Amino acid sequence: MSDGSAPSPPNPQAPDPVDVGPPAPGAAADGPAAPEGARDGASNGPRHAKRDFRLFLSSHVSNELGGAVTEVALPLTAVVLLGATPMQVGVLAAADQAAFLLLGLPAGAWVDRMRSRTVMMAADAARVLLLASVPVAYLLGVLDMAVLVAVALLLGCARLFADVADHTYLPSLVGPDRLVQGNSRLEAVRSASGFAGPGIAGTAVQVFGAAGTLGANALTSLASLLFLGAIRTREPDPAPVGRTGLAGQIREGVAFLLGHRLLRLIVLETALINLFMSAIFAIEVLFLTRTVGLPPAVVGWMMAGATLGALVGAGVTGRLAAAVGQARLIWLSALVTMPFGLLLPLAAPDWRAGVYVLASAVLAAGTVCYNICQIAYRQRECPPELLGRMTATVRTIVWGVIPVSALMGGAVADLVGVREAVAVFAVAMALCPLVLVFSPLRRMRGFDDGEQGAAPEPEAGPGAGAGADPNGGPDADPDGGPDAVRPPTP
Repeated sequence: MSDGSAPSPPNPQAPDPVDVGPPAPGAAADGPAAPEGARDGASNGPRHAKRDFRLFLSSHVSNELGGAVTEVALPLTAVVLLGATPMQVGVLAAADQAAFLLLGLPAGAWVDRMRSRTVMMAADAARVLLLASVPVAYLLGVLDMAVLVAVALLLGCARLFADVADHTYLPSLVGPDRLVQGNSRLEAVRSASGFAGPGIAGTAVQVFGAAGTLGANALTSLASLLFLGAIRTREPDPAPVGRTGLAGQIREGVAFLLGHRLLRLIVLETALINLFMSAIFAIEVLFLTRTVGLPPAVVGWMMAGATLGALVGAGVTGRLAAAVGQARLIWLSALVTMPFGLLLPLAAPDWRAGVYVLASAVLAAGTVCYNICQIAYRQRECPPELLGRMTATVRTIVWGVIPVSALMGGAVADLVGVREAVAVFAVAMALCPLVLVFSPLRRMRGFDDGEQGAAPEPEAGPGAGAGADPNGGPDADPDGGPDAVRPPTP
């Protein structure tokens, strides 16, 4: 998406960095120059660049599949193995997201000081140890809700740093002219993994047990670690910290975001959707297993079926954005799809289970459309030295509400009943798109229509607006999640 910034000039001698499809509208035919500081013997020509991007994709396949399995297996461990109450399920979901609220802002500043690939590899190593600890605790007879909440909290910390580093790393790997295609490939991987993961998790929990499933899932993080370690392209050195301390660096990222009108509106909309959608997700497993009365394997495949909508959304967003405009697609995608959440509380152990899957699929498709239309714009608009901090600021706001909404989901379900709580949150979610419908965004077709989205030049250095696509090509979030699909990741 673009708000009128000019694209960065192409390098006529640079090779196409990644085989990710035809150039985005308005993008140069040739890719950007190879990253500075490439290691001796690690060519950044087309062959090595394509190889490294495939390794990066493979890392995403492993992590997204593992994350989708964990998303189902962790609450199933609490519900099936430990007999968790609705409030305990809400606390577990809140712990999984608490890192974004507690550490989001400093995480961005820390990531900007380090090499992003190193951060992602460290996060993978942490996930291996944490997931393997669950079956160990079970075999020792010490697995309880406190242990499970601690594991969820630390897994959330690992995901926070990995997600921020992922957003920061991709531009140095593919270059600014291929962000649309690169992110779209990552979104397709995420959606496909989201389809397979829940079904695998539900079946594995029923056959092998919840704790054993989480332990085996550590292998996906190990595979991701090995794929990242095989990448030969070396990213540019982190920008010097200078005299600005941690607090000053955080302020620069916050100032850039708050000084950008369009991003402020999008962040507000995303936070509201997350608030109510995540409340539903926090009690979803409980709703489908206890209230509706479905077995874990069916629950897993129902959640997997819902992600088919994400695959459809990823496939049609480019055409929709070209037809109606990126700016218009953001509020239209939410306005058309969010009301389908009203069908969720109608689920029953008969044909109405299919209604639940249909509603979830439409919500997933709308979420992907919404997310795809903002990430490349943010990556291009923000100077590289601010990208980690700006991304972390967005995540702190829009994912920081998720722990609160998870607790809210458990509390309301305890108070009025699980089915009734799903209905309340679905109504609130259906009203969220009105924020953008009655905003200046409604009068814009693309993000280059007028000056509504213009951002001030950040003090951190030049580069804002570099590489923006004047035609407003769509893009995907890496994040994510579930995070890219469940809940929306800006």
